[in-house]
Amino acid sequence: MTKQNSGIRRRLSALVAVPLAGALSLSACSTSGDAGGDSGSGDKQGFSFLFPTSTTTESPYEALAKKYTAETGVAIDARKLPNDSYGTSLRTQLQGGNAADLMVVAPGRGQDYAVLPLAEAGLLEPLSAGSTAVVPDAYKALLEQDGKTYAQPTDIVPVGIVWNSGAATEAGAQFPADATAMLSLCQDLTGKGKSLVALAGSAPPNVGLMAMSLSASRVYAQTPDWNQQRADGKVSFAQDAGWKDVVATIEQMNKGGCFQKGAAGGGFDAITQGLARGTSLSAFAPGGSATEIMNNAEGVTLEIRAFPPAAGGKQYLLASPNYAMSINAKADAEQKKAAQTFLEWLAKPENAAEFTKIEGQVPISGVEGAELAPQYATVKDLLAGGDYAPLPNLSWPNPSVYDQLSKGLQGLIAGRGDAASVLAAVDKAWDSK
Repeated sequence: MTKQNSGIRRRLSALVAVPLAGALSLSACSTSGDAGGDSGSGDKQGFSFLFPTSTTTESPYEALAKKYTAETGVAIDARKLPNDSYGTSLRTQLQGGNAADLMVVAPGRGQDYAVLPLAEAGLLEPLSAGSTAVVPDAYKALLEQDGKTYAQPTDIVPVGIVWNSGAATEAGAQFPADATAMLSLCQDLTGKGKSLVALAGSAPPNVGLMAMSLSASRVYAQTPDWNQQRADGKVSFAQDAGWKDVVATIEQMNKGGCFQKGAAGGGFDAITQGLARGTSLSAFAPGGSATEIMNNAEGVTLEIRAFPPAAGGKQYLLASPNYAMSINAKADAEQKKAAQTFLEWLAKPENAAEFTKIEGQVPISGVEGAELAPQYATVKDLLAGGDYAPLPNLSWPNPSVYDQLSKGLQGLIAGRGDAASVLAAVDKAWDSK
């Protein structure tokens, strides 16, 4: 059914972790790309562009840079960094005054390359009105500081669960409507030598992504401003019924055979092999990964689904601009101008649409009238109806909150610790600043 080779597995292993804390195994160092040669060559001012990417496939950012250079003649010095050290390296370069002119950042402040802390430190340049116009009202708080826009989003990344509909049909399974049906399906699949979910239990970002996917319907559907309430001290992870249900459901899934055997020690290969072979029907991964998986695994048909809610609950999805672009405040004036011109070019509908197509994501605005990729047909109504929340950790106060959640759940899946201690540790990380 599939082209199962090591190259595909490496590519897919990278993709399933892309939008989160950066657990990829990517290229070893920054390299000058082939998108346009040296910055500033020729009679048009060029600039440098830094982004996280994999050496195994051409990054969408590289493709974007090549298109811009082909159309305008402006050279772009494309630089790559491995995702697992991207944030640390970016901050070091910015503080050292040797960062690229343009760079990829994360919205909000919950990751180590998040835009708002970098803007507060004076490391980023405010963007033009053309960039500000691209930011939907719902995401302004993730990209703006003191009324100024510091990052331009490129698209929306739906996050729920990737469902292998072809393998499900072969197994006689239908996507479960709620948690009760899900646990029943897990038992049925176990009897057939399959699992509902392929989990990379040894990788904190994949475990954390699972928790956040569950929180969509159990926390943020009922309380969209939960993060603000937590910041105001009105709620806590340890006392919240929704977050308790998130952890309890994961424990039920673990005990109920929803994960593949050996899930606690599983790596990203467990996901790629499980989906490619059809031994697992789903995995927690960003929407764009479905596009790449289908492009590289012949015969595999994937859909993006909202994770089944609790019985009586409503379907709810996570979707947000998980990446954006910012300009280095310490860059030379001509490079800043060139980078801003690039961002304004990218903001044009035809260029934004092409980049969205390359990435396999959803347009940053106008989703109700957009022609989405087939894998999003199952969530288009949720997106058009606004039944989604941003990825929660984008507005968490520091990366340790997400780390504690992920590592605590890893322990539970491996048989260590208890739910109350996990959530208490997450609260402590939140309050630690």
